[in-house]
Amino acid sequence: MSTKDFIEKDYYKVLGVPKDATEAEIKKAYRKLAREYHPDANKGNVKAEERFKEISEANDILGDPKKRKEYDEARALFGNGGFRPGPGGAGGSFNFDLGDLFGGAQGGQGAGGFGGGLGDVFGGLFNRGGAGAGTRTQPRRGQDIESEVTLSFTEAIEGATVPLRMSSQSPCKACSGTGDKNGTPRVCPTCVGTGQVARGSGGGFSLTDPCPDCKGRGLIAENACEVCKGSGRAKSSRTMQVRIPAGVSDGQRIRLRGKGAPGERGGPAGDLYVVVHVDSHPVFGRKDDNLTVTVPVTFAEAALGGEVRVPTLGGPPVTLKLPPGTPNGRTMRARGKGAVRKDGTRGDLLVTVEVSVPKDLTGKARDALEAYREAMAGEDPRADLFQAAKGA
Repeated sequence: MSTKDFIEKDYYKVLGVPKDATEAEIKKAYRKLAREYHPDANKGNVKAEERFKEISEANDILGDPKKRKEYDEARALFGNGGFRPGPGGAGGSFNFDLGDLFGGAQGGQGAGGFGGGLGDVFGGLFNRGGAGAGTRTQPRRGQDIESEVTLSFTEAIEGATVPLRMSSQSPCKACSGTGDKNGTPRVCPTCVGTGQVARGSGGGFSLTDPCPDCKGRGLIAENACEVCKGSGRAKSSRTMQVRIPAGVSDGQRIRLRGKGAPGERGGPAGDLYVVVHVDSHPVFGRKDDNLTVTVPVTFAEAALGGEVRVPTLGGPPVTLKLPPGTPNGRTMRARGKGAVRKDGTRGDLLVTVEVSVPKDLTGKARDALEAYREAMAGEDPRADLFQAAKGA
């Protein structure tokens, strides 16, 4: 990415969120767009793949509070005209190379030069060094990779080890990442190994772009590798056994450090981000760290009280005591029978009582209910309702 592209790129617009969006709003917007444009859902769609990369790049910056702060400060600096041609020299102006800002001034720091500082900002954002000579020969961190996995409800609660097949760009094995089939690339004469070239933009400014001859690598392969075509990078696939911790929730994004694409020239590997999807369960639901279940009871159990056996997820049933006069919809708690928390403890099982009304009654049961209705004929459960309605 060129300096000009970075200055003009609006990551907030990419995700469709305002500049004061909260972390939760950014996360929600990213998930929605990532699902829509994910390559697995748009096979063969080049535009969708590019859009997905753009969305991932925006989330990498805005989803990290530190990177987001640096990005906002940098855009505010350029947007407010923090660096403009000013007095100096015979012509009343001076040439200003943005490459100086990124830690690699080609001519050193003269009287009118600008020191470092922003080099750390942009280097931190894109895991790259400055634009000065020799930066392209330094180790480079590998790319981050994102993948998705779908778990059953039980696997999400108890944790699971799942295989993930991932594709990424890694150093070409045929040429050991040099791009040259003989393993002896030469320094690019155009950029002198920096990987970047300066170009004028008018008004005394200079901007830097990736070198068109070496594609930003700083090296040129005299005898291009037939596998990677001289790029030094090749697509590779691998299957990894990934442990998903217990208690993950639907939509959660897990970061596995160092499990992404391999780095270049001895640089560290990127990170792997796994987005978890969880299937529903026919009996149990989930509310934060608690599990939920609805248990039917008879009218007699609710009215007279009693003991009710309740199923648990993956364990033996528990017995709950219903107090006499338990109303329909009341929720009781079975402690320690819920989802696993981060500290290893468990949430609770929330049991909601649902009074079951029989569809068919035998003669004996009907007679008993008829006798009950006659005994309760003097009570009107809706009296307070009508009284309240009149008062309102």
